[in-house]
Amino acid sequence: MLTSLVAFVFVLGVLVFVHELGHYMMARRLGVRVLTFSLGFGPKLLTVRRGDTDYCVSAIPLGGYVKMAGENPEETRAGKDDEFLSKSKWARFQILVMGPTMNIVLALVVMAVVLYQGAEVPAYEEQPPVVGSAAEGLPAEASGILPGDLIVSIDGKAVPTWEDLFLAVMPRAERELEVVIRRGERSIAMSIIPKAQTRFEMGDLGVLPVMHPQIRNVLAGEPAERAGIRRGDVIVAIDGEPVSPDNALVERINASANRPLTLTVKRGDREQDIEVTPALRGEIGLIGVELSPYELRTIDPGPLQAIQMSVERNYEWSGLIFQTLWGLLTRETSPRQLMGPVGIAQLSGGAAQIGLVALFTLMAMISLNLGILNLLPIPVLDGGHILIIALEGVSRRDFSVRVKEKMLLAGFAVLMMLMVTVIYNDLTRITWIENLMPWR
Repeated sequence: MLTSLVAFVFVLGVLVFVHELGHYMMARRLGVRVLTFSLGFGPKLLTVRRGDTDYCVSAIPLGGYVKMAGENPEETRAGKDDEFLSKSKWARFQILVMGPTMNIVLALVVMAVVLYQGAEVPAYEEQPPVVGSAAEGLPAEASGILPGDLIVSIDGKAVPTWEDLFLAVMPRAERELEVVIRRGERSIAMSIIPKAQTRFEMGDLGVLPVMHPQIRNVLAGEPAERAGIRRGDVIVAIDGEPVSPDNALVERINASANRPLTLTVKRGDREQDIEVTPALRGEIGLIGVELSPYELRTIDPGPLQAIQMSVERNYEWSGLIFQTLWGLLTRETSPRQLMGPVGIAQLSGGAAQIGLVALFTLMAMISLNLGILNLLPIPVLDGGHILIIALEGVSRRDFSVRVKEKMLLAGFAVLMMLMVTVIYNDLTRITWIENLMPWR
């Protein structure tokens, strides 16, 4: 709980600070007087005044704001040149757009730094989605998908890799999909409804790639080292039987103490048989290795390649964000996938426990979401204010305060509905609260 809270405050604090810093810096650059720069809302806990600006930390750490002189048309204005509404529409646009822009830039920078550190990722992600197994009791098995089938498309959209497949299915839990597979020379179309998995309601067909365990580490002096097994070896068979999720490699080893086993391993481009005898440790047999359940590939880019990969990764995430937004409008995506502060805190805590790489990757994803969502043309958001400026520019006149109030009220109503949805979703992800909901 404490880890989740600390990680949440850190992630959200950085994102809000960067967002508001964008507005602040552009306002100062264009000569607009900034009255308040606040992290958080509500009562001010800490205030430091520098020049004309109060820098604050406020009680509710769920956002922040930059208050500029003369930005509210209802307030009395002196008509000075350093007031927000005294500036040209182009200047106001720059100030408004800079907050979301800073979040997008942060996502690119953080992801580039993360990728530059290097990482090991599942090798199957970039491979064609050939089914290795269909999980028992899940939709793919019930629909007749078999090991060896190649999944070609989801609802008419090609899915050339496993990563593309996961991205196409995850947002569409409990929604009927047309899945086209290739079996031998035949193409077969079938309707499948992905099952909602995890507390975040992610869609899952129940298919797994062909996966072979890989040796992550070999312990000194143990049977695996004496037999010649090396780090990076991929185990493809045991006693001549292909390794798959169904034949439980670890259980076979544990049950074979003092009995020789023949492991077929892939090392580089060739396969070889290695005989190893598990040693009895307590009541089970062990060979002294650390295993990954699937083959890994190493990412070790240079600086320019890391930047390029960051741009590509953020582009993919942006596509998923827009796909999800469109899915919400067309009701293809369940609103239950939306999350608020509690959901973000849970994800932050889980990422922090995995390590800094996971935490900063999550920060980049949320920062990109924050940047894009703030640019949506919904009054109250930055994008809504930009829309009003654009409409005023097209009509060549400024709207009255009353018209702006109506537009902002409509945007506020939309945001309130969204907030109610995400808060409800968050509450259902807390077990003891969900138990109090008889309709769940």
